[in-house]
Amino acid sequence: MATEKAQAIVLRLVEFSESSFVTTLFTEDFGKVGALAKGARRPKGPFEGALDLLALVRIVLIRKSSDSLDLMTEARLQRRFRSSERELARLYAGYYVAELLSELTEPGDPHRELFRAADATLVALDQDAPVQETTLKFELAALHEVGHLPSLDQCVVCGVEVRGEKRVHFGLTSGGVLCDDCRPGRRGVVSVSSSVIAALREASGGSTSRTLEPAIRGELRAVMNNYFAHLLGHRLKMSEYLGAV
Repeated sequence: MATEKAQAIVLRLVEFSESSFVTTLFTEDFGKVGALAKGARRPKGPFEGALDLLALVRIVLIRKSSDSLDLMTEARLQRRFRSSERELARLYAGYYVAELLSELTEPGDPHRELFRAADATLVALDQDAPVQETTLKFELAALHEVGHLPSLDQCVVCGVEVRGEKRVHFGLTSGGVLCDDCRPGRRGVVSVSSSVIAALREASGGSTSRTLEPAIRGELRAVMNNYFAHLLGHRLKMSEYLGAV
């Protein structure tokens, strides 16, 4: 059994005993891991209260070769997610980031760029960045990293450029925009305003300079919620709370 050190974002904490937690962590080097943190609920010791939801921590793990939980022997707090103490909208967005990391990745499958994007998103939310724009940027970065970013410029079926229309066919199942010729007979297609597609294109390029217009926020959130629901086979739990932000 090897001992490893890693940076991690705390995704989930479950009380295991009077003194211990079962944790789900998204690490920079090992991806998503489950670990038993013995003694982590004690005020003193090798954890020092470091384990908190959405916190960035430096951990020491004893990796197990089987499907059993790893053993966390130490954790040092690097940054706590402070937004949870002052604004519900930012707390919901942080929980949504954690849910996406948990749902889009498999245990032991590292995604270093996704880890960095999640870390940067939590920092931005803590620094008063706009919630909806910051959340959207992370959603698209996560989809890109796991290979499910929707096609936003070319028809996902034939590859022809799709631009300029007031409304655009968007295939939730197909994975992106559709031209008029490829639309017939396809299921899971919604009509989306060109303004929403433009916002998605900009955010997928890493920009958050555009302030989302109130007129498109509801439609944009519905598109993203439904896209993830088709991709995962179920609705994300935090999606209904994001709609109220």
